[in-house]
Amino acid sequence: MQSTDKRPLSWLLQQFQLKPGKPAILSGLRSLFILGVPIGIGIITNHAAESAIATLAAWFVGMVNVDGAYRQRATAMIAATIGVTLMFLIASLVSNHLWLAIPTTFLVIFIAGLASLYGNVAASVSLITSIMFVISLAKFASFSNWSTLILHCALCLAGGAWTSFLLLGLWAVRPDVPAMEIVANCYLSLSQFVNLASQRGVNPDERQEWTQQFLQAQDIVIQDLTSARSIWTTIWTRQRGATLRGNHLLVLIEDVNQLVNSVVALSELLAIASEHQLFYRLQEEVEQVIEQLAIALQMLSEAIAKEKNSVHLGDLDRTVEALEHQWEVLRAQIFNQTINLQIDEYPDVVNIRRITASLTKLAQQVHTDADVVADLIQGKQSSITQRDISPPAQSEPTAIIDTLRQNFTFESVLFRHALRLALIVTFAELLASILPLPRGYWITLTALVALKPNFGGTSETTVQRVFGTIFGGIIGITLVLLLKNTLAIAVCFLLLVFVAMAVRSLSYSIFIILLTPAIILLLNLIRAGGWEVGVLRIVDSLIGGVLALLGSYLLFPSWERQQLPAQLEKTIRANLAYFQQVIANYLHPQPDESMNMLRHQAALENVNANAAAQRLFSEPRHIQGEIEPVMTVITYIRGFFSSVTTLAEHKREFSGEYQFTELKLLTDIIIQVLENLADALGQGQPPQPLPALDSYLEVIHNQIEQLHTARLSEIATNSQTLTSTLQAVREQTPLSMELDRIVNEIKVMHCVIARLQE
Repeated sequence: MQSTDKRPLSWLLQQFQLKPGKPAILSGLRSLFILGVPIGIGIITNHAAESAIATLAAWFVGMVNVDGAYRQRATAMIAATIGVTLMFLIASLVSNHLWLAIPTTFLVIFIAGLASLYGNVAASVSLITSIMFVISLAKFASFSNWSTLILHCALCLAGGAWTSFLLLGLWAVRPDVPAMEIVANCYLSLSQFVNLASQRGVNPDERQEWTQQFLQAQDIVIQDLTSARSIWTTIWTRQRGATLRGNHLLVLIEDVNQLVNSVVALSELLAIASEHQLFYRLQEEVEQVIEQLAIALQMLSEAIAKEKNSVHLGDLDRTVEALEHQWEVLRAQIFNQTINLQIDEYPDVVNIRRITASLTKLAQQVHTDADVVADLIQGKQSSITQRDISPPAQSEPTAIIDTLRQNFTFESVLFRHALRLALIVTFAELLASILPLPRGYWITLTALVALKPNFGGTSETTVQRVFGTIFGGIIGITLVLLLKNTLAIAVCFLLLVFVAMAVRSLSYSIFIILLTPAIILLLNLIRAGGWEVGVLRIVDSLIGGVLALLGSYLLFPSWERQQLPAQLEKTIRANLAYFQQVIANYLHPQPDESMNMLRHQAALENVNANAAAQRLFSEPRHIQGEIEPVMTVITYIRGFFSSVTTLAEHKREFSGEYQFTELKLLTDIIIQVLENLADALGQGQPPQPLPALDSYLEVIHNQIEQLHTARLSEIATNSQTLTSTLQAVREQTPLSMELDRIVNEIKVMHCVIARLQE
């Protein structure tokens, strides 16, 4: 969950901050080599202008954003190579006739806009082919004779093929590299998630900021886990069967899922414990174990990425031993002072024991994963049982047509976006063609790239692109004035491209700041302009940004405030289904085959709800409405998910021999309340009055108090033996605590949704 600070200066500075992570040095080096060859050939042969066509094609194909298996990347790059060549051909055929170029632009951009119906890969390919069309139409394409056109198309095809050959040739040697990379990313993001858990006891004044960071880190792990599962099933389908390496990676992927659940449950336990003084006698040891867990997970990530077995867990083992020793000391002190121990303090003892046990199990799981990583690197058979993942259903040809047919309506957000994009880009192209604007196609390009399906995304991209272009333009003008040698310009161009591609995944704004002077230098390299090019690019970007903002605001906008209730309803229903399955397992113990699927679906909907809220922040203030209730609902839904996950984790220790008499009645009421809240959001009506949940909790509290009293009575004579009373206390105390938290979360959600519906 990102910061919601919308003060102009603070918000602007946020757009130029680097995301967590390391620069993609390898990506920068690849781009350097990809572009260096066609540029070098052009300089050596004195055909720099012609080589620019191949250079652009090579660059654009290399920028296709594909995080997937070898087959997916190959398909995307081949499609991009054919696409940029086809766009160049079409632009060449219509460029000499404005009456033909304008409707062709509308048709090309509209079709490209609809491509996003088929996922991120299709959207990425369609974007770079659209950019190639706009640039070709304005700069390179002109139909003078067929031989020149065929030569230029061949150069375009050669540039894309050069990039595809380099990248796909390297990947073909190790087709499982994408899976290795994404699994390493999973453990890296998991490490950052665990590290935040160690900061659970921050100052209360900073608790809200910590919560936002913690939930954002959890979302990143969930997204990485989803990508890892998708890539794994693409590489090792049922028809092909998993290899030995595939089996190891599958185990590591599913262990990420289990570790996330355990950390979420641990965070809940820490939240409960931090409200009581007894916890602070173990806080230092607890934080040290969590910090070492984070370090160990980071080492696992590096070992997977580099395929080097460099995981040393000695420090983790020592901190776990210190924690267990300190717990035994504390436990002995407590039992020696049983006579002074109050009934209401005993749950704290149970909770601290659970924290210690949870951290010990997490350390054991990390040891297991370290063994799997060692087997993966050494190519040994693992003793860990393989867990199966059902591969995603393959798209049928009819599904593509059905998707288009279902969305070819004004009710579809993506259809409206494609139409809006086509209208704005076509208008920009007409403006650039009619008015005497040097390099007016930069207006069209800015509008094409900046315009997004929602106003928030458009405004953010526009600000990043316009301000990035201004700063980059100043840098480019300075370099043009300083550099007079062709070789120096080429070297500086390649250096800028290298750094830009390395930081592309960390900051779009900085990417644009570096990309802008690179383009200015490229145009100077082919004798297509001087320092004035930088000024023109800044002015044109401003005009294109204004067009994008106006189009997003005026042309049949889809405001997030209107879509948010439906997303919140979907999120509540996903979390409700998860809760129902967990409670069903408590009431009627049975194999929980659907548990992981329901948990993952609820987690994904939580991510989607948070993303919707972030889009809402970027919309005009008079459209946003009241934001605080929205964020409160999402925060407490996330809290509800954490409580349910904690119950799901505790179910492993639950025998079912002792049951609260009011458990079924209370959970039935909770289910009814959540269903009513979802219905209220879907129907736009206030929810029904909240039932008396506290009366059911009171009965449960009385039963827990009786158990604690009985246990305290037997400690003096029987403190070591696992009695039926002790077993009941260990099973029912955590259940009672989480039911308390769930009821509180339900009350807050009910109150806030009632406010939203007024």
